[in-house]
Amino acid sequence: MKRVTGIGGIFFSAKDPAALRAWYQAHLGIDVQVWGGAAFRWVDDADVPTGGTTVWSIGDGGNFAPGKAFMVNYRVADLDALLAKLREEGCEVLDESHDSEYGKFGWVVDPEGNKVELWQPPEGQ
Repeated sequence: MKRVTGIGGIFFSAKDPAALRAWYQAHLGIDVQVWGGAAFRWVDDADVPTGGTTVWSIGDGGNFAPGKAFMVNYRVADLDALLAKLREEGCEVLDESHDSEYGKFGWVVDPEGNKVELWQPPEGQ
């Protein structure tokens, strides 16, 4: 069974999210959107879109619990199967899951206490 297929996003917290977003926009040219982050479209060597995105976002970190100051979102092929396998292997899988227009989300906590987000994108992404 395929497990992680790529990075879906990088999310990190800041004491002043708006100021830090502005710094990244001004100094690194990241096109920060109203929702607080940017979506980098995947492209091939000829700059042709290949159907995926990696999200970059700065927030207050409230949704990282029980984690710390960051959370990595990993793309997966079959969220339900992977969560079942992780439970079988004795991993700390959080009971909550979320299904939305953006795909299916689930979470596992690594041995260091970091919350790891697992994301199955919608069909075609």
